[in-house]
Amino acid sequence: MDRAIQNAIPVHQASRASGRPIDSFVISVYICALTLAIFVALSDQFWHWFVIPVLMAGVLIGIDAVDWARGKMDLFDPIGLSGAFGWFFFFFAPLLTVAINYWLIYVDPPAERREWLGWMALLNLLGLVIYRGVRLIYFQRERSIHTFWEIDRKRFYVLGALGLAVTAFLQIYVYLSMGGIQGFIQEATDQRAIRLSLQGFGQIFMVSESFPIIALMMFIIYAHHQKSPVYRSWLVICIVLLIYFGLKLFFGGLRGSRNNTIWGLFWAVGLIHFWLRPMTRKVALIGLGFLIAFMYVYGFYKNAGLDALRLFEDPSARVELERETRRDFPTLLLGDLGRSDVQAFLLYQLARPDSNYDYAFGRTYVAAFAVLIPRSLVERVPSKTLEGTEALYGKGSYIPIDFEASQLYGIAGEAMLNFGFAAAPVSFIFFGLANCSVRRWLFGLTPGDARLLFYPFLALFCFYMLACDLENLVFDIIKNVAVPLAITLLSLSSVRRG
Repeated sequence: MDRAIQNAIPVHQASRASGRPIDSFVISVYICALTLAIFVALSDQFWHWFVIPVLMAGVLIGIDAVDWARGKMDLFDPIGLSGAFGWFFFFFAPLLTVAINYWLIYVDPPAERREWLGWMALLNLLGLVIYRGVRLIYFQRERSIHTFWEIDRKRFYVLGALGLAVTAFLQIYVYLSMGGIQGFIQEATDQRAIRLSLQGFGQIFMVSESFPIIALMMFIIYAHHQKSPVYRSWLVICIVLLIYFGLKLFFGGLRGSRNNTIWGLFWAVGLIHFWLRPMTRKVALIGLGFLIAFMYVYGFYKNAGLDALRLFEDPSARVELERETRRDFPTLLLGDLGRSDVQAFLLYQLARPDSNYDYAFGRTYVAAFAVLIPRSLVERVPSKTLEGTEALYGKGSYIPIDFEASQLYGIAGEAMLNFGFAAAPVSFIFFGLANCSVRRWLFGLTPGDARLLFYPFLALFCFYMLACDLENLVFDIIKNVAVPLAITLLSLSSVRRG
């Protein structure tokens, strides 16, 4: 870990002081222009003004992506990760949406889809300008971190073992309540009944699914203080990650949540990067390939349950599964990782002269925090599912369980649901604040500080908030962090001045 942090800090300082940011800018311009030229050469669909704001947004966010790829930022620097993901989100996704004619199903699309992709790209471009402005102001006011959180290892192991026992008991209770693992899988992959069958288990999941990360943290803390290099060997690291992956599937993965497993793996690799040995970008690319393959295959499981195993028994079954589940590679890239079609159509719906949509005026944000309160204690505020359904399909279209829009709208899309299209660029203020605040940890925390146990997970949400809604962010952060954070806080031996 010492090497990872020590290497990260001078790189950060050098990127500020070198006085040559033009290098990454030129590379970003070149890659974006070349990519666009290829799309234009392949299809006349790109002879349209929408490519101009898409290109400008791609160049602007691409600067950070290029800096990250060239090693000018730490592998887990949230600014770099946001640049890499944002490059796809703001540049490649809109172009691919037009190239393969990808669009929302069950809606009446606008006559000219490219026009609304272009207007949304303009809003995103303005948002990215605001985002960089927030970063500039924040970095000028950035303050060093002068405290150190030290863990009492013996207490951490005792509390961790107790946490493992409790979480394991609760997970077994969940499976038994559903008639065993097979019964649980059938309920969890029934898309119509899932909300009813798993209702009431949310608070249990918040505890039970913490088993894998608690176990990994115990190993990380132990291995970090061992002098033997065996704990830092690639063989041991691969074995640990494989076991952790299996645990993530057992503790939460089987209920059809790919993100539960993917985010957990991201967190695990980050812990290894900061506590045991630095990860390289080559390893990161290999890991990215694995995650994409996993998301693709697991998409079949989410919709078809155990029937998805046919994919391994008969490779030709892939086409049939794609047709049955409507899960294919374009859906993975543009439906799961991108929001171009959703946000563009949402903007179109809200801008229509005959639109009768009633803006939420913050209700979806209130509902996001209400998910933490048990239903037995207080009546839930209608979630963004209500707002999203009526925005996409018209007022009065929302019918609980029977007709609900399941789309995610992203930070800009949710802002539009609440306050209209003008709020979309403003929402990037929070995107910038999140990235800058978490990045401060990277360059301010001392090696061995307990807060570095949670840094990788927070860095993940700094960039994925582009594609998520607040409700998902709040629930997933609390669900994944609450129990290990409680164990860590109870295990602190001191919080002293650094």
